Amino acid sequence: MFLETIESPADLKNLDERDLPALCDEIRQFIIEQVSTTGGHLASNLGVVELTVALHYLFDSPKDKLVWDVGHQSYTHKIITGRRKAFSTLRRSGGISGFPRPAESCHDAFIAGHSSTSISAALGLVEARDRSFGKNEVIAIIGDGSMTAGLAFEGLNHAGHLKKDLIVILNDNEMSISKNVGALSSYLNRVLTASVYKKFKGTTRELMEKMPFGQQVSKAAQKMEVAVKGMVLPGMLFEDLGFKYTGPLDGHDLPGLMAALRAVKEEKGPRLVHVITKKGKGYVHSEDDPCNFHGVGPFEIETGNSKASAVSYSEYFGQALARLAEKDPRIVAVTAAMKQGTGLAKFEELFPERVYDVGIAEPHAVVFSAAMAKGGLRPVVAIYSTFLQRGYDELIHDVCLQNLPVVFAIDRAGVVGEDGPTHHGLYDISYLRHIPGMTVMAPKDAPELEEMMKLALTLNGPSAIRYPRGKAVKFADTGLLELGKAEKLREGKGLAILAVGNMAPEAAAAADELSKEGISASVYNMRFIKPLDMEAVKEAAGTGRIVTVEDNSVLGGFGGAVCEALFGLGLGGVALKIIGFPDKFIEHASQAEQKARNGVDKNGIIKAAKEIMK
Repeated sequence: MFLETIESPADLKNLDERDLPALCDEIRQFIIEQVSTTGGHLASNLGVVELTVALHYLFDSPKDKLVWDVGHQSYTHKIITGRRKAFSTLRRSGGISGFPRPAESCHDAFIAGHSSTSISAALGLVEARDRSFGKNEVIAIIGDGSMTAGLAFEGLNHAGHLKKDLIVILNDNEMSISKNVGALSSYLNRVLTASVYKKFKGTTRELMEKMPFGQQVSKAAQKMEVAVKGMVLPGMLFEDLGFKYTGPLDGHDLPGLMAALRAVKEEKGPRLVHVITKKGKGYVHSEDDPCNFHGVGPFEIETGNSKASAVSYSEYFGQALARLAEKDPRIVAVTAAMKQGTGLAKFEELFPERVYDVGIAEPHAVVFSAAMAKGGLRPVVAIYSTFLQRGYDELIHDVCLQNLPVVFAIDRAGVVGEDGPTHHGLYDISYLRHIPGMTVMAPKDAPELEEMMKLALTLNGPSAIRYPRGKAVKFADTGLLELGKAEKLREGKGLAILAVGNMAPEAAAAADELSKEGISASVYNMRFIKPLDMEAVKEAAGTGRIVTVEDNSVLGGFGGAVCEALFGLGLGGVALKIIGFPDKFIEHASQAEQKARNGVDKNGIIKAAKEIMK
């Protein structure tokens, strides 16, 4: 067993190169066994085992900086850099993160939870190195899916301009989370083996130079090569941007990969190494279905079957959208490389020509949808709350300023559990409710989500529906859904609890417990964060005490909207307690743990109610 001897990159370098393939096999099996228990990102990590081992064998981390893109491909990196024994705690409370995290290890050069940042970050580290006269290497490792984002090309453009010593590893597996789409993906997939091309080039030059006037012929051929090379190799794009291109290389041929990286290490300037890998490599179920094995919960290794079978909110959304699309041919769905993640599989199965996967390009997704709405369609943008942040300017400038009827289906609102602070949807209420013309809704349960979708598709302006990660539930009958009107779930006199979205069932459960202790509480399922139901706020104010509860940051959130409303109504004397997530980043743990620790659950509501009654 080689793996048990590895506690640091220095230990890795003590192995003979001939032993590295066996080590890779051990690492791959270790990852499968661990993730089957803890859940996590499987397919992406299985694809980069050899590449990661080669990088750590040839470079000297943490002096040399490995900058991972997204970070869901960093498990082998974590194993090699001393965190193997902690892998049973992966993504669990108090355990190691599923993404690179500088606070966790000096080997994690930069945080990486969202895609396409690695080249910009690596270039910044290069500039800091050069200004302090450092001698280390900086290596960015980016997937071809992440190359669909404009940010990656902004970094490439600047790096090519500065001409600094920087290595970019392009890990090309034709996948991001869903299957890659677009012209860039097609471009990168025009692959010939670099060894054949380079051998042909070298042999041809030698023959030419032995001919009469051979030097002149060789120079003319070199000029012709520039045009011909662009026709047969995908590297000309990067060379035109100022990078020396190497590849494509077989990312699972460890000896060949090591030889190429050694050569690249000796070169100077911006260098790009194109490596072909297989997402899910080494585990048959993830090789056959890399999309569903991208991010998984606990599963059975033998069968690949998940241990969870309940319909999620994402799946319920996709099914509901398909039902609505059957009746309205104007409805189209837009996603940014997240067809499976946002539950659009059913929609795509029924309406393949009405779903648009634009790649990891959230700003483009928003503008594209705005223009489709301008042209008379009814686009629904299915997007995680944390990723909509990347299209924020476009949301204001291109959608809301023109008052276009784009529906934002905001998945993963609230805390998301084990993925941690890079993925929480704790800010969307705050960044949406102040935009003029925007309608913001939050359903108490799955059936109400579908009713809100129906309503949103009738509006003449932009709207957003936020719903959580996890099991889709039915709490109570929806009843009439009217724009800007709340739903009263419990009648009481001592105080009023105003709840948003999936916090409404928690509030109702809290009120039931409080009633046993003689505390009478009204409960409102507010439904609409904007427009706020002012009549419900006034009625709640009649109790003299209001508790608001939301799965969003308390700063700029729903509670703040109620506070503003009370003062606007001249009711500033009403006692108000706001429950939400505090002004800090919430660490990875289960969703239940995250809510309980911050008082955003039934027990937290009961505690707040008792305090406000004093």
